[in-house]
Amino acid sequence: MTDAEIYQQLTEIFYDIFDDPTIVLKPETSAADIPEWTSFIHVNIVVATELKFQIKFSTAEIERLKSVGELVALIRSKR
Repeated sequence: MTDAEIYQQLTEIFYDIFDDPTIVLKPETSAADIPEWTSFIHVNIVVATELKFQIKFSTAEIERLKSVGELVALIRSKR
């Protein structure tokens, strides 16, 4: 799976969770860039990502994530 494919699938997750089809994910995108991105939303993103990619993240992995680019790298490492 390529990074572009991962970004495409993550974009679908973000569109669904935020109900906003204008979101454009970039490697540097973080919670600070999307005002609605709360801790509750973060949990929803993690759970939806685990389901979509059929992977599991450890608590430590989730806590280290600072950007979408880091999430993409983590997904790639688990695929």
